[in-house]
Amino acid sequence: MSERPVVFGFGAPGGIDDTAELLRVVQQADRDGLDHFSLSDHPYLGGRVDAYAALGFLLGATRHIAGFANVTNLPSRPAPVLARTVTSLSVLTGGRVVLGMGAGGLWDRIAALGVPRLSPGAAVEAFEEAITLVKVLSGGGDPVTFHGRHHRVDGIEPAPVPAPPVWTGSVGPRSLAATGRVADGWIPGHAADWLSERYRTSRPVVDEAAVAVGRDPRAIRTIFNFPGRITDRPLPAPRDADGRWVGGSVAQWTDELTDAVLHHGASGFTLFAPDHGSPVPTTLARWSQEIAPAVREAVAKERVTA
Repeated sequence: MSERPVVFGFGAPGGIDDTAELLRVVQQADRDGLDHFSLSDHPYLGGRVDAYAALGFLLGATRHIAGFANVTNLPSRPAPVLARTVTSLSVLTGGRVVLGMGAGGLWDRIAALGVPRLSPGAAVEAFEEAITLVKVLSGGGDPVTFHGRHHRVDGIEPAPVPAPPVWTGSVGPRSLAATGRVADGWIPGHAADWLSERYRTSRPVVDEAAVAVGRDPRAIRTIFNFPGRITDRPLPAPRDADGRWVGGSVAQWTDELTDAVLHHGASGFTLFAPDHGSPVPTTLARWSQEIAPAVREAVAKERVTA
């Protein structure tokens, strides 16, 4: 399998009071060459813009950058309609959309929307069925009939465009295995990075499930939600006593991320502020204009000489 480019993105602000800033930073990221932006999807919060309404608006105001919900609140979005939404966004934007998928976590809040509460096991079943359904309702072909335990369609015509890549936010073993069977990318939960125990024990579950159904595990990208601060001077220790990344200078970031790509299977990074919020504009500019190009260059050089 040929090496794919490393992707760089950021977590964008999603508050209703932040909409002017949201447009400004996404357009700047687009000009600066970032690959993607992400928005959280919490439809039970009145102070947040709807993730998919915002995606359509922002992708229509940009030229190159892709966008996705990090991750889609699947229980509140019927899978067949979600399939229509993402294939429509894909064709309208020239393929600049990713489908971020989650099984649902905050069930008290989700149930408050009138959505039937699912057990953890049932939620994962519905999650895997939904990814399968989105894919079979894309790419053209004969009408689709699909009768799962949680999703059902009868004779529905698929969209004549491919499904976008599906990146999941899987955490538990059953969800990780579903990612291995049907998804295209994995976003490790709880901001776990490549040196964490969570990653070391979770990624093999994805890989083993992929192999069990005849898939190449390397086809499933790992894109890290990665919080940290960018400093003018190097920090004495870019990781804390528990081994979590704190941040550092541009050179420290470049070395860390290059190593992650070359030796730990990282395929991409979505930058967040240390409090897991949106990075401030000055940080985002250094991320897009300094760190991302430096990592891309370092990785390309190493791959050529390898």
